[in-house]
Amino acid sequence: MCATPLLEVRNLAIDFGRGENATHAVKGISFTIADGETVAVVGESGSGKSVTALSLTRLLPTPPARYVGGEILFNGRNTLTLSGDELRPMRGKQIAYIFQEPGTSLNPVFTIEFQIAEAIRLHRPEVKDVRGEVVRALDLVGIRDPEKRLGDYPHQLSGGMQQRVMIAMALACHPKLLVADEPTTALDVTIQKQIMDLLRELKGRLGMSIMLITHNFGIVADIADRVVVMFRGHIVEEGKTADVLRNPQHPYTRALIDCVPRLGQKQRRLKAIDHAEIEALLKP
Repeated sequence: MCATPLLEVRNLAIDFGRGENATHAVKGISFTIADGETVAVVGESGSGKSVTALSLTRLLPTPPARYVGGEILFNGRNTLTLSGDELRPMRGKQIAYIFQEPGTSLNPVFTIEFQIAEAIRLHRPEVKDVRGEVVRALDLVGIRDPEKRLGDYPHQLSGGMQQRVMIAMALACHPKLLVADEPTTALDVTIQKQIMDLLRELKGRLGMSIMLITHNFGIVADIADRVVVMFRGHIVEEGKTADVLRNPQHPYTRALIDCVPRLGQKQRRLKAIDHAEIEALLKP
């Protein structure tokens, strides 16, 4: 008998606006994430990836967003039916987020210590030595001499260091699911690899699940157990990462994989994705 997944999304549909002008951002998608599993949700901008991620804890403003249908089951509880008071401890404590722009996610007028400590006090009131816990969180994500960084402000840190602080803040609450929404987009290639290596290492050490949101198939091979490919609000392909990369079944998946530069490959113009052809495949 299969174990109940940590996260199960069933026929989720999300619109923005109403009537003829409504935008159907997510169109009846379903997927699961198991305990300790990393699932990469891949697609272009506008495919519905981030909308799906934010919907897990109902972070989308309503209006303009509307949850038209479906269920989001986290540990067996449908988050779409929970009250604000019931959702509040879930946000950060059980499902934590890191985003693609750490410079805008961190508050510029508060120190690193204050921002991480605030999350700990909110979600782990049993912790007595909050300062020590902040130091441990910074050390966990590979920040050297963390005690010396406690009084730093975000502008004093590089982009890579800021993202490590965001990861430390998320993990300080001991979440069961980490949602990483394009966590390396604003970083150079070397720092991208360091952040992805860090997430993979922390996943193994802490046993948490990860939902990785990305447009880049090039970063999923070494971290994701499964891949979910989204196109204009639909899931067009899903499977084990190695199987999807080796033998993609959908033309959109093949087009995304073809966009990944390869070492030693002769420079050539990237093939355009024929969206009209893919849209035709989605029609019943």
